Amino acid sequence: MTTSLFPPATTTRRRLQVSAGLALAALFPAIMVAQQPAAPPAQPAPQQQAPLPATNQAAPDQSPDAGSAPTLKLGVNEVNLIFTVTDKHGHYIPNLKQSDFALLDDQKAPARVNDFRQQINLPLRVGIVIDASTSIRTRFQFEQQSATEFLLDIVKARADRAFVMGFDVTPTVTADWSNNLDALETGINRLRPGGGTALFDAVYTACRDKLLDASRGQEPVRRAMVLISDGDDNQSRVRPDEAIKMCERAETIIYAISTNWTPSRGKGDQVLAQMAEATGGQVFFPPSVEEMSGSFHQIEAELRSQYSRTYTPADFKADGAFRPIYLYCNDRRYQVRARKGYFAPTQ
Repeated sequence: MTTSLFPPATTTRRRLQVSAGLALAALFPAIMVAQQPAAPPAQPAPQQQAPLPATNQAAPDQSPDAGSAPTLKLGVNEVNLIFTVTDKHGHYIPNLKQSDFALLDDQKAPARVNDFRQQINLPLRVGIVIDASTSIRTRFQFEQQSATEFLLDIVKARADRAFVMGFDVTPTVTADWSNNLDALETGINRLRPGGGTALFDAVYTACRDKLLDASRGQEPVRRAMVLISDGDDNQSRVRPDEAIKMCERAETIIYAISTNWTPSRGKGDQVLAQMAEATGGQVFFPPSVEEMSGSFHQIEAELRSQYSRTYTPADFKADGAFRPIYLYCNDRRYQVRARKGYFAPTQ
């Protein structure tokens, strides 16, 4: 079992967030001016960013979005930030406007806000990553059933895609990117428990080999990983901070469902919570394996109840550096969950 959680990289990121918060007060007047949606430019649209080279042989995602929302196009220097707003009870808050939020990107207000939408219907890219180690053998069938029900509910539009990965000592993809529900269900049913637990290796591999391919395209999508595990790792070669950095590179939100049914929260639960928090997601602690489906329903509701904001950062440089994000709602009764930052593309 891995006992260390997160190296100094996470601490540094937290200090940046604190510094950003202090700087925000001084920048607030400029933020409120700079963050109003810009009028549509008369010039031609900015140059489109080419997708990164594929790292696997999955079929390209070219199906049209079946939703009613118009297609968004991202320029090479634009950021698409998807976030969730809730009250203190975890209830989603709809109908907020662009002026209800303030944002710092790398401790600066954006140069321009290009698009703001609520309750968007972007295509989904969801990875189902299931702990198939020996420690969860007795409850594995319930996990499979809940994951199958989730996929049947969440993959609806022709543009949606999901994949299935199981892991023990090594991660194994049992269903590649697809919106074919029969193929995805077969992938879940092919999983068999046994072996040790290499959680961080699985998260790293899922983001590097699958979700990263979907993160730099010309059109924004919602990328999420549903991670089902007790959080206890005893075999990984990748460190926790390396797994989180790869999630940030792939611009992927982690929704973790703990399979620790004991009343006390252990170190594995802390790992799941910190990975979810760092990526703008959430961790769920169902009281029993029979109630896992409730956690999946909450994840589904959140994926369909989010805000999208596309903006041009100030002083943007395509240097591959990490740029921290600090986003909050002006109404402090509400909480905003978003990723903590992103890696700029390289030229």
